[in-house]
Amino acid sequence: MTTPDPLSIRRLYGRAQGHPLRANAQRLVDELLPSLTVPEDGPLSAARLFGDDRPLVFEVGFGKGEHLAFQAALRPDRGFIGAEPYLNGVAGLLAEAEARGLSNLRIHRGDAIDVLERLPDASLEALYLLHPDPWPKARHAKRRFVNPGPLSLVAAKLKPGGEFRIATDHVGYMRHVLTVMQAEPRFEWTAETPADWQRIPADWPDTRFAEKARALGHDVWRLIYRRV
Repeated sequence: MTTPDPLSIRRLYGRAQGHPLRANAQRLVDELLPSLTVPEDGPLSAARLFGDDRPLVFEVGFGKGEHLAFQAALRPDRGFIGAEPYLNGVAGLLAEAEARGLSNLRIHRGDAIDVLERLPDASLEALYLLHPDPWPKARHAKRRFVNPGPLSLVAAKLKPGGEFRIATDHVGYMRHVLTVMQAEPRFEWTAETPADWQRIPADWPDTRFAEKARALGHDVWRLIYRRV
């Protein structure tokens, strides 16, 4: 049996829209999103996206956008790119952007790979993968972002020393990440002691997914890998 190329599996996400948007959310999608949308075609760069040669940061599947908005507000000299297929999540980030007056955000409503492939190699300072769909069924495991195809892309786009941050409350996904990343020579796990496993960086706030998981009594695991 031939194993499919992991990057040929373009759909790494589930549903793309939930409940109908409220009036203000629809306004943001209609009026604000066009000015923040990643161009659909052609190579991408900091200069094309933000007008200068600033460092870039990427979030895969930003949910409602509270973490990405926090990071963009914390580091206005960086350019933050977020990919999220879920329209209601995009509307959430747009609300955060408007409320905080953020101009250093660019949004792609779709699969992260479609944007990552178009960025220059070694152009990202960090990449965040926070509470991705765990795809718990064995037949769906190939859709997990932490797999050889997407990881090769992440390794190419991260600068040496760049961080790959992962968070999950799904024990199966956490074990999958540890197994796959253990065999990945292009990344090193930054945890050196048991205490590091629980230490939370000051610039890594909980998302609503993490808060919901804790409320349900789930553990939340955070892992930081560094591009070698």
